[in-house]
Amino acid sequence: MNGAPLPRTFFDAPVETVAPLLLGSVLVHTTAEGSVGVRLTEVEAYAGPRDPASHAYNGQTARNAVMFGPPGHAYVYFTYGMHFCANLVCGPAGTASGILLRAGEIIEGAELAASRRPNSTVRDLARGPARLCNALAIARPENGLDVCDPGGALRILPGDPVAPARVRSGPRVGVNGGKDTPWRFWIDGEPTVSVYRPHVPRRRATAGS
Repeated sequence: MNGAPLPRTFFDAPVETVAPLLLGSVLVHTTAEGSVGVRLTEVEAYAGPRDPASHAYNGQTARNAVMFGPPGHAYVYFTYGMHFCANLVCGPAGTASGILLRAGEIIEGAELAASRRPNSTVRDLARGPARLCNALAIARPENGLDVCDPGGALRILPGDPVAPARVRSGPRVGVNGGKDTPWRFWIDGEPTVSVYRPHVPRRRATAGS
């Protein structure tokens, strides 16, 4: 897809303000295989040191360093020993806020996305943060990329505006700290939006179990 990406100023604002405005935007990743673009239908806001659910709540580490940099960059992390998830950094440098890209509709490169997610339905190609990264081939090398760079491999483009009446919000998926904060945003009626699941504490094994 062609066109100028969203400007850095778009991301230089409080994360809970930027997150719902990001719905409908298009994330494009171009690799040697081709380009895949996803129209974002679901996102979650994480507000750095003021948010107990954020990776940056306890300060800067080697893992979350990108979050403490300037806005408009991708923060990609590995989770559960098997999946990558992608976030877009918001706010001034040092704020460490980010928007988790939870789900979307593949609108470019559907065949390539499907080859990366065999046996998946069209609806499920990017339905969930790990599936989204799989479909777009986003992994550790994409951590820190500037999504506002017109010539970059990973770019975020403006899409068709979403009517405010279609934007819904609610608690974030699977978080413990700040579990009731309504910073999950999605487009109402979109089939690609993922299923909400509350945090479930892990049970410790007991003797004899």
